[in-house]
Amino acid sequence: MSVTAIVITVLTALWVGFSGVSLLRRAPFVVDPLVSYGVPRPWWTPLAVAKLLGAAGLLAGLAVPAVGVAAAVGLILYFVGAVVTVLRARSYKTVAFPVLYLAPVAVTLTIAFTQ
Repeated sequence: MSVTAIVITVLTALWVGFSGVSLLRRAPFVVDPLVSYGVPRPWWTPLAVAKLLGAAGLLAGLAVPAVGVAAAVGLILYFVGAVVTVLRARSYKTVAFPVLYLAPVAVTLTIAFTQ
């Protein structure tokens, strides 16, 4: 694996991990939109854990590429679901936010785990 792929993987994992921690801590910039999108409060912790496990899986993928592929695919599905949730809530002005997480994960999958 190239140095570029490793750096991209680590940065993506940190970015997704930040999102997971922010949700666990109930940061207003994360939970206020969830309320407006209609995401049930009991889902918040499992969603945060999914992000954190995905971030850890990306890092584990540096040693075991199959784990990284599985984590990246899972995170892509997660963030596609987030985009759909935002669109269903008709919050078109905020659809860019889940895309800001989706794009780096897709790039990581492409660069780091499909060589």
